Amino acid sequence: MITVTGARKNYGSFAALDDVTLDIPSGSLTALLGPSGSGKSTLLRSIAGLEDLDGGTVTIAGRDVTNVSPQKRDIGFVFQHYAAFKHMTVRDNVAFGLKIRKRGKAEIARKVDELLEIVGLDGFQHRYPAQLSGGQRQRMALARALAVDPQVLLLDEPFGALDAKVRADLRLWLRRLHDEVHVTTVLVTHDQEEALDVADRIAVLNRGRIEQVGPPADLYDRPSNDFVMSFLGPVAKLNGQLVRPHDIRIGRDPDLAVARDGETVESLGITRATVERVVHLGFEVRVDLRNEATGEHFSAQVTRGDSAALGLSEGETVYARATRVPDLPEKPVAEVAAEPATANG
Repeated sequence: MITVTGARKNYGSFAALDDVTLDIPSGSLTALLGPSGSGKSTLLRSIAGLEDLDGGTVTIAGRDVTNVSPQKRDIGFVFQHYAAFKHMTVRDNVAFGLKIRKRGKAEIARKVDELLEIVGLDGFQHRYPAQLSGGQRQRMALARALAVDPQVLLLDEPFGALDAKVRADLRLWLRRLHDEVHVTTVLVTHDQEEALDVADRIAVLNRGRIEQVGPPADLYDRPSNDFVMSFLGPVAKLNGQLVRPHDIRIGRDPDLAVARDGETVESLGITRATVERVVHLGFEVRVDLRNEATGEHFSAQVTRGDSAALGLSEGETVYARATRVPDLPEKPVAEVAAEPATANG
């Protein structure tokens, strides 16, 4: 268990962490998600001991480590740009921490072989970092971090510098790795899809505060406020309410089917809209629309089958309604904070 209590960190007049309290269960994979400048990297670095808090405490497995050096916190850390030893082979890079701790040669050999197999680098032992792809270097970095059996694994945007296909593959691989090794893991990301795909729990940060913590499905389906909903997945504004694009039903007839017993078309509201663009995104179709009454633009997400059945084309008039509207506080959509020049994410 990692417990952060009342954490505060200021950079001049900017509050990177503003009284943050967070519990991270043992064995979980928790994502710290938020825009640039939200405090997620500052929080991760504070857990690691790489940032000194101005106030508050950090405990790991019941031990107060607030004033303990990073080397004595029993953590593994992987950055976005991992600084491997270029003159060392993959095997020697992974073994480095074990050699520093003066482990026996047999133990080192066994541990390195085991980890290289786990991370899918068996057979790459004698290559050098320059001979690996970006994804392979990050897997080597994770093997090196895990070699010393840390209590906690901290990942700071580990896949951010990689292309989309490699990131997707490594997300799947990381989830499988976590299920195998069960080390308590904290992942910093600004990628909502990455957090939803990988994490057991997500903590959404904004302007140095935690907005909501919980399982991905809870945050997506039951966001605590408009910021969480707007940041965790796409949103559309329909008749003054935030809805998910996949919860918007469109058709050519204003008497659209009612989603639930007892509802009427009038109670949910039907919007007359003009189709501005139809975008095919693989297995789904995004329909960009303009509200004919207000001029507001919004998008609906439909299946390829529904799109083909409707035969949608630009300039046509359709009718839209929300089939599900989250219960959010009545206030304007929060603006995503810009990252100050002196702040860490």
